[in-house]
Amino acid sequence: MSKTTNRLKDAIEEAVTTFRSLENLAEPVAQAADAMVQCLCAGGKLLVCGNGGSAADGADFSAEFGCRFVTDRRPYPALNLAQGGSLMSAIGNDYGFDEVFARQVAGLAKPGDVLVVITTSGNSKNILRALEEGKARGLTTVALLGRGGGPAKGRAQIELLVPSETTARIQEAHKFLLHTICGMVDARLPKE
Repeated sequence: MSKTTNRLKDAIEEAVTTFRSLENLAEPVAQAADAMVQCLCAGGKLLVCGNGGSAADGADFSAEFGCRFVTDRRPYPALNLAQGGSLMSAIGNDYGFDEVFARQVAGLAKPGDVLVVITTSGNSKNILRALEEGKARGLTTVALLGRGGGPAKGRAQIELLVPSETTARIQEAHKFLLHTICGMVDARLPKE
């Protein structure tokens, strides 16, 4: 057996182990879905942020609400705070990169909205600041975390902590959890 084949088998085993552990997140996943249904049905919006690959996961998650996930339905507001390059660079230039999400939360959020932060480490200061701003503005905060949660652990009302130290496995699990939440929310949203 080649080293490449062994690496593939090891990666599959690690992924399976990580995914099996997600069963322990059933309650907070349901809480996150409930909060999002309540928010969207009341006319609120979802604000989503992350860095790097987590920003890409946030973009996909946001798109599932603005377009559709599985069934045809009206669009719902979900904004990926990492997609506005001009705004992010302006905030980063004038206020520092730590503020790129918090400033947007301050400008866009209303009480009752939901803030979803996605981070594999929980160490990013811009994510921590977004959580602080979300809490100050009365948002329900949901954090998808990994690696023990880092400094972000304990700062969100609802936490989905993937018990892995491997970035790739954490991101795969985050994507799975986000799609699962989309399905749970989608099934309960009014179609028109």
